[in-house]
Amino acid sequence: MSIKLAVLGDSIAWGQGAARERDRLGPRLVEGLTTHGYDVTSRVFAVPGARSSGLAAQVASCLPWGPDLAVVVIGANDLTHLEPLDGAVEALAQAVRRLRAAGAEVVVAPAPDLSAVPHVPAFLRDAVRAAGEELRTRQASAVRREQGRVADEDQRASRAFAVDRTLFSADRFHPSSAGYAVIADSLLPTVLVAARAREAA
Repeated sequence: MSIKLAVLGDSIAWGQGAARERDRLGPRLVEGLTTHGYDVTSRVFAVPGARSSGLAAQVASCLPWGPDLAVVVIGANDLTHLEPLDGAVEALAQAVRRLRAAGAEVVVAPAPDLSAVPHVPAFLRDAVRAAGEELRTRQASAVRREQGRVADEDQRASRAFAVDRTLFSADRFHPSSAGYAVIADSLLPTVLVAARAREAA
């Protein structure tokens, strides 16, 4: 089956920190889908630095292309910029609602655990972790309410980053090429479920 895959969200969705373009999240997801028999065309609508409030513009750019499957990675910048959670969650919900109304399956990778970032001081890690957990919980609830799917619910990727610093790029914030491999692997099972649902529709 042919799949049109759209990738929306922030710098992680865009692939900042990867050494090569093919190491970015979008190409790795394409590779994973292709391995499972899908013929994939992909486009990246993500914008480095984007917060949830920026999803509306990305969705507006994405919809005329007619995606079958949209992967949204969002939340880290909402946390770093101390965005009000109500607004961030509602912006995500609206994005998922619009994509679903257009017929796309939607997979959301919610906010990562930023306490794993090397330059977060030890005395702030508990607070950073708690803030991330609250945002993730609310994001997951909103995504399900809008009939989207939540990926990496057990935070496999964040747990890997917490113990392996090579998963970070030189800026010690964005993933390295190896980090993107971990993220893609953590998202792929849910992306495959969504692709099969689109195929069955």
